[in-house]
Amino acid sequence: MTNQQNVVVLDVISRGVSNVLPRSSLPVPKSFSPQDLKMLLMKRFEAENGGAKISAWVDSMRASSPTRIKSSTTASLPETDDTSSWIVHHPSALSMFEQIVAASKGKQIVMFLDYDGTLSPIVEDPDQAFMPKEMRATVRDVARYFPTAIVTGRCRDKVYSFVKLAGLYYAGSHGMDIKGPSKSCKYKKGNQGVLFQAASEFLPMIDEVSCLPPSSSLEKVYKDLVEKTKSIPGTKVENNKFCVSVHFRCVDEKSWAALAEQVRSVLNHYPKLKLTQGRKVLEIRPTIKWDKGRALEFLLESLGYANSTNVLPVYIGDDRSDEDAFKVLRERGQGFGILVSKLPKETNASYSLQEPSEVKEFLKRLVDWKKMSQRAAK
Repeated sequence: MTNQQNVVVLDVISRGVSNVLPRSSLPVPKSFSPQDLKMLLMKRFEAENGGAKISAWVDSMRASSPTRIKSSTTASLPETDDTSSWIVHHPSALSMFEQIVAASKGKQIVMFLDYDGTLSPIVEDPDQAFMPKEMRATVRDVARYFPTAIVTGRCRDKVYSFVKLAGLYYAGSHGMDIKGPSKSCKYKKGNQGVLFQAASEFLPMIDEVSCLPPSSSLEKVYKDLVEKTKSIPGTKVENNKFCVSVHFRCVDEKSWAALAEQVRSVLNHYPKLKLTQGRKVLEIRPTIKWDKGRALEFLLESLGYANSTNVLPVYIGDDRSDEDAFKVLRERGQGFGILVSKLPKETNASYSLQEPSEVKEFLKRLVDWKKMSQRAAK
């Protein structure tokens, strides 16, 4: 659509067809009414604008989905100038372990852990992202010595079914649905341990067209996406209660544009929802100012450390959504973010680990250090 035609569309919307029709250079059949012209221009505008949006989405999908390095668990990052420079600014949390624990002197360490790609390996089928037994045992030990929360984009109940550990805080749907075990928690509701549901107001969101009952609205988004994407092989749609995830890890890259178009066609009907992206996943979430960083701050406050200088939060994660938490820690000037990645990435994290096996090693060393500190204090 030309700039002149864009002006016509905007004028149609703001002033009415009758006021702009003489200025339009578009061929218009005599049988067309002003309303017909308005619809024609709007459809053309939406189509071309939608095409630009899809192109941008695909570019973002590609940028957020770097090729994973297929190597043994003991392999190191490939030696390049860029990698060496990145490691200097984001050194391994294992090699810097002594400095990290030294910073915790006189402070309470609070652990925040992402799930996929951090506690469990990235797998093609998200329903098979089980936590290895050794990792579960390690996380159990960590929770014995430090307040520990799992902060994930997954549904809270789903990630609990993977972890199966009591004594932890579970922040599902990017922290929009938080549950914890602490009896002293400031925000605890009832006897179910539910601390906070930032997006609870969106559960009764009703699509004006379908007029669904309140409890069915987000389920409708999920079902619409399943129906719209079923023709694209490899697509996996996951209902995470307060958000819906469309996994495209197994989708051929040639089909990404078609997938993005189908997701956009559904999202257009829900103005109170927005699209965000992670590692080979498109996520439809409520348009509220809440993310993993807000969840981290909320949990610190609920634990009594809102404005405390006697706490050292440590957040370990591998995805784009974890950057919100890394950024909060950097802005607070308190605690450390640790990015799990084999590839150099722009990040607000202070340190890095390559994969879940290194996360496990770091957590084990943290537990061993705590045990020795307690023995030495006796």
